[in-house]
Amino acid sequence: QVQLVESGGGLVQPGGSLRLSCAASGIISNTYLMGWYRQAPGKQRELVADITSGGKLRYAESVKGRFTISRDNAKNTVYLQMNSLKPEDTAVYYCNGYRLEINYWGKGTLVTVSS
Repeated sequence: QVQLVESGGGLVQPGGSLRLSCAASGIISNTYLMGWYRQAPGKQRELVADITSGGKLRYAESVKGRFTISRDNAKNTVYLQMNSLKPEDTAVYYCNGYRLEINYWGKGTLVTVSS
């Protein structure tokens, strides 16, 4: 059974930092395209960042220079380091694993950026 479990969300002030984690089980995450998506209230889910099995990184323009995606193969975990957070980063953040036309999703973790 495949599970992607996100953690690390919470309330943070503008300019602060958070690190999200996505622990994978049932798949070997470094053989998948692993990504972080987010969905703000009233908006569509959007790609934040992803990392290919070969290590290629991709970021949404809105987070370039502030967010960093990485993975720890030994822990089968993908991370999203978020710095210089802004109120518009407030959303539920979801972990995604994709391979051979199959998508797996975590249940999400809420990030709230507010003073």
